[in-house]
Amino acid sequence: MKHIPRKRFGQHFLCDDGIIDAIVRAIAPVAGEPMVEIGPGLAALTQPLVERLGRLTVVELDRDLAARLRQHGQLQVIESDVLKADFAQIAQALGAPKIRVVGNLPYNISTPILFHLLGYVDWIQDQHFMLQKEVIDRMVAAPATGDYGRLSVMLQWRYAMENVLFVPPESFDPPPRVDSAVVRMVPHAQPAPLSQAVLEELVQTAFSQRRKLLRHTLGRWLEARQFTGQFDTQRRAEEVPVAEYVALAQQCS
Repeated sequence: MKHIPRKRFGQHFLCDDGIIDAIVRAIAPVAGEPMVEIGPGLAALTQPLVERLGRLTVVELDRDLAARLRQHGQLQVIESDVLKADFAQIAQALGAPKIRVVGNLPYNISTPILFHLLGYVDWIQDQHFMLQKEVIDRMVAAPATGDYGRLSVMLQWRYAMENVLFVPPESFDPPPRVDSAVVRMVPHAQPAPLSQAVLEELVQTAFSQRRKLLRHTLGRWLEARQFTGQFDTQRRAEEVPVAEYVALAQQCS
């Protein structure tokens, strides 16, 4: 029976063989590697991956799709909301110090998924995700650009990221109303040690009124914390490089 895409799950199924092949080549799976796919759907990417890996773990929320996937002898199916999945536990169950994570992420919850995985970054070797192109533009954005913001800072603190592939709407069924892209995310080997909660609060405050100078937002936040160090608040949030936000969070942690 043909599966009808469900809007509430943000389902758009990849159906372009050329794009699928390009994504698999970007991921470069090696036999025996512990890999987890988020949202395998109709297995368009799953099948070429498992052919190269031998075994693959998949996380699928849709009950009907999970039942289909269980019929595949080389798949371990975790029927779960990815936002509730414990990736440390998954890695331990696979007997792996680190896992590779891939997926065509639902566009309606892609940012929450990225932040959820940030909590398991120590268990992750790399990540390859298909996302809405404008989200990836924000993820990889440089300072002093319109796309640079909270997502850029939080992810660039922990990952080296690269936009590796453009994916047009017609590569999906049904076609989304937006362009897509594939991002490669590799955790930094030695990230700056700090309180993630402090960095999140700091960056959220800084970008809460991005058109105003930081003295109106972050400046007041620093005063409330009785910060006595040096930080130029006569700038807008988008003018501050990731390294400066990280250094400030270290001083405030």
